[in-house]
Amino acid sequence: MERLRALRGLFACVGCVPRRTRRRERSRVSSPVPTCAATLLLQRLQDQEGDRAQAYCELESALCQDSSRPPCGVVNRLLAEVSRDLTAAQGVTSNVKTAASSVLVALARTHFTLVMAELQSHLKAAGDMSKEFVLNTLSKLFSTYAPQCIPFVWLMLAGLRSVVGQVKSGQILRIACAVLKQWLDGVKTYLSSGMQCPWPAMEKEQICENLHELLFSVVWNWQDCQEEQDKQAVLGAVAAMLEVLLQEERHQEQVWEQLLWLVHPCQEIQDICRVAKSLTIFLEALGGIESVIPGDKFLDVTSAVFYQLYDDSKQHSEAGRAQLTHCIMLQARICPEETILFLQSQLGDDWEPGCVAALGLLGALARSDEPVMTEMLPQVVEAVQRLCSDPSIRVRTAILYFIKDLLSSNTRSCSAWDVVGHIFREFSRATGRRAAGDLSAREAQKEGALQELCMDILGSLDVSVRGMSKLLWPRLLLFVVPAQYTGMLIPVSRCVCALAEREELTGRPIEHLDPHFVSSMFQGPLLTPQTLLARLLVVAGSPVAGSKLQAAALLLMKNLHSRFHRAVGAMWATEIPLLLQCLEGKDESFPDTAEFERRLLKFLKASLDTIEEKAWIEALSCELSQRLSSSASSSAEKSFLYKALGTVLGSCQGVLHVQEKLLQHLEEANAEEPREAQGIISLLSHAAENNFHTVLATLTMFASRLCKGRNARISRRKKMELDSTRAHATRSALMLAHGSVALRASKEQLLAHLEGDIVGNVLMLYSCSCRDLQNNLALVQSITDCSSAYQAVGDSASFNPSLKSKLLEILMDLMKKYYSGMPVSPVPLKVVLALEQLSKLKPSSESKDLREMLVLCCKNIVTHPSAEMMLKIRKSQQAAQYLQLQQTSLRALGRLMVVLLETEPSGGFFQNIVHKSMVSSNVWERKRALQTCSQLLAVCEELQRRDACEHFGSLVGLLAPLTCDPMPASRQLAVTCLSSLLRIQAKATNTDIETGDIRSLCEGLHACSIASQLQTTSKMAMIVCRNFPLERTVDFMTAIKETIRKANGVRVRAAGKWMTTFLQMHGKDISWNVPPILYILRSITSFAQHSTFLPFLCQAVVILTRCHTEAVMSNFSRPLGPTDSETWRRIREFCLQRWSQ
Repeated sequence: MERLRALRGLFACVGCVPRRTRRRERSRVSSPVPTCAATLLLQRLQDQEGDRAQAYCELESALCQDSSRPPCGVVNRLLAEVSRDLTAAQGVTSNVKTAASSVLVALARTHFTLVMAELQSHLKAAGDMSKEFVLNTLSKLFSTYAPQCIPFVWLMLAGLRSVVGQVKSGQILRIACAVLKQWLDGVKTYLSSGMQCPWPAMEKEQICENLHELLFSVVWNWQDCQEEQDKQAVLGAVAAMLEVLLQEERHQEQVWEQLLWLVHPCQEIQDICRVAKSLTIFLEALGGIESVIPGDKFLDVTSAVFYQLYDDSKQHSEAGRAQLTHCIMLQARICPEETILFLQSQLGDDWEPGCVAALGLLGALARSDEPVMTEMLPQVVEAVQRLCSDPSIRVRTAILYFIKDLLSSNTRSCSAWDVVGHIFREFSRATGRRAAGDLSAREAQKEGALQELCMDILGSLDVSVRGMSKLLWPRLLLFVVPAQYTGMLIPVSRCVCALAEREELTGRPIEHLDPHFVSSMFQGPLLTPQTLLARLLVVAGSPVAGSKLQAAALLLMKNLHSRFHRAVGAMWATEIPLLLQCLEGKDESFPDTAEFERRLLKFLKASLDTIEEKAWIEALSCELSQRLSSSASSSAEKSFLYKALGTVLGSCQGVLHVQEKLLQHLEEANAEEPREAQGIISLLSHAAENNFHTVLATLTMFASRLCKGRNARISRRKKMELDSTRAHATRSALMLAHGSVALRASKEQLLAHLEGDIVGNVLMLYSCSCRDLQNNLALVQSITDCSSAYQAVGDSASFNPSLKSKLLEILMDLMKKYYSGMPVSPVPLKVVLALEQLSKLKPSSESKDLREMLVLCCKNIVTHPSAEMMLKIRKSQQAAQYLQLQQTSLRALGRLMVVLLETEPSGGFFQNIVHKSMVSSNVWERKRALQTCSQLLAVCEELQRRDACEHFGSLVGLLAPLTCDPMPASRQLAVTCLSSLLRIQAKATNTDIETGDIRSLCEGLHACSIASQLQTTSKMAMIVCRNFPLERTVDFMTAIKETIRKANGVRVRAAGKWMTTFLQMHGKDISWNVPPILYILRSITSFAQHSTFLPFLCQAVVILTRCHTEAVMSNFSRPLGPTDSETWRRIREFCLQRWSQ
């Protein structure tokens, strides 16, 4: 029935004879083909006999070779059989389907209408039917019978619409597109050949209508094709439809209306991605044919698409924006001049989003190398240049992106507009806005992103592009020196490196640039080699800039070496890569920024030694001096500027020039600022390396000015200046500078000038100062530096004894002053460091003075600050700095002990150092005492002195309870001291330590459990007691008594453990010490803490009584004294009752 309905449609289409007419005439039609041949072949197919493909091939051969016309009954049965194989979704091989398709083509020679009707019915059929071979058959049919196919075009279009709705991608889509293109190409050829049109006017309009509908259906349904083959097939089909429709003017209007219809939904829906894809297909196909879009229609389409791009309220996806942008680019390909003029007109509008969108599209067009765009680019660049003053961050960013696109494709259009200068100006503009501090967090972030964009544009330039080197060089040099362009040095360095590789850095001086441009971009003096070098040195030496910026500055120096001096090329080619390795972390010998700075200054000095031109070096010092004077005190680069200027002045040969610059900066510097004070010290010390006498003479001259009012009559105003806070701060800085200069002096210079000039100037400045904390610290540090310098030259034995005594007296007075009033001041700690260095100078001081010095140092370092003050210090902001200084001072105290022990003949001072502090209630004081004790014992062990052996018993008695100190560090130190003490004792007695080293038991002391700590300390007690000299028994018991008197808690129990362990091991061997031990035990019962110690005390009395019953009973038989406690009375009575029997 379906085949019959299709036939009726075909008859109506082509005017065939109705079926009833054909039936009347059938008797007159004869078939020359024997009926048995067709019937037999058909029977074989229906009975599934043999190879179906072979049967189809035989049938095709019969139909092609003979001029027979098979009967309609046979044809209908054959069509049914062939259709089953042709449209089968599975179970039939492609060979069979191909053979069946060929049979239909052969059958069409005599029954074309029936075959066409059969194929059309399959096209329109729904379901899972395979349409691949149906479409292939239609393609073969058109190739063979094109004239007969023409009348069926409108029906073919209707059938293909159903295919478009069912197929989305793949091979069937490509075949359908190919068939459509094939048929439409045939129609176009047929119409253009002048042949008589087979369609009535109404049917022709129907064909056009079907073609319009098919065009819309293809564009809308096949816009999401992903495979490139699918996309090309769809574009070919759409182009073929457009070519047919646009052949006649009356159809063109419908095409343009269809184009506008595709655009209109853009204004009504949010996600316009699908609409944009459809429009893209339409425009791509339209670009492949020769047709002119009407101006008004083109403007409507362009306006609608452009509106979508800059309308922020739409909130399109990135994919949608990309599709819309692609549409504009396609329009520019079709009508380039109109598109460019339209976009250019949008730049003049006040609507920011439209301007931004137009800039982006113009940049994309500039990048596309369209011929029309190349011609109109100067006009576009001029229009964009008018927007440079726009304050909007979005417009500024869009202009930069336009410049990026412009530089990547066409540098010739940049001649009228300094685009490179605009990039730098925008970077500086963003830097200034961020530095002003009046931006919100979001605005500051946007300005930062704009800076990154500027750096990216310059850093991504391809110097191989024609005209790029001329555009960049030597223009880039003008942007190296100004500080506002510092962040751009990284991309500038990259460009210069690329130009250097192409050998395009020579033969083009700055003077050849446009003078108006130079004056507008570079305000100030001419760009001299010294100006350029000073700038790059400052950046390279500033750790705040970051390693990448420092490396960029060094690379610029390396590549521009010929711009500085002809002598440095070879030396810089070797040394700069080494500096770059330091920045990259490849050289492990330079772990920090201070070491890199030292290496950079050494590189600078070596460069100056290579240049050897007095005028050139002095010009560099003037440039650095000018930069130093203009830098703010808070500037991060000022510290390096002081050092760099000092290094350059050290290489200057002109004495007057060096003095002039030094005096200039001594007068300008505000020493109240710590950075300024340190800068002056750095300046003078670096200059003194090669100009010692000039620097010392300048220092002496300036110091005399500051102390002028001490004895002379001066004006009141001058006296106020000399007594000002700034003047006192300057004196402190000068004192420190003298010490720093001394450290850099040679042996001959130091021996000739230290005592008279350097130390003399320091004492003169100190005498004129207000002697506040800053002055005192400066004095102590300068004495330390001078002493260290004198030791370093290896002639410390010749130091003036009277001067040494005077300095010692000053230091001791400072120690006493701060000990009595300000225990948390850093002065005593610094004094210890100074005393350590000064005490190494010969001749040595008297023993009495040394002992007094050591006791005073220990009081300041060990006993202070108190526990309460330590808690306050630890909560302060300077806690880390003070605690670090304290640890340094403790180590210095240990080194001071080395010096004093080398000169001290007896060990009488030993007990004054640590005994009292070890039993202190202040945990911090006990820790400091243990640190001092450990250092002292280490010194004694190293020098093989027996001072510690004389105090073995008392030290063990003091150290033993500290093995259970609340502070873990103190427990560790106590074990270290005991271990050192045992080794000293073993060396003194020439014996071995029994049962090993007690340090192996330290792990048990780290446990949080008190029981575990007590168990571990008992094991340690057994080891120590096995090596205990019995003549030190009373000292040991006395120290235990001191611990019981002042300690509490676990320390008391630890003391008891050690005492009972000792008595258990050596009780029988200490008969002569029984009376004093009993006296010590009796005195302990009067202490408030005796209750904790009572079990150990009772155990000790029992041990002694068992070992020495007669001696103990004799002692208990004496009458009690008035000071004996009730506890002791009970112990006495118990023992008398028990052992008297």
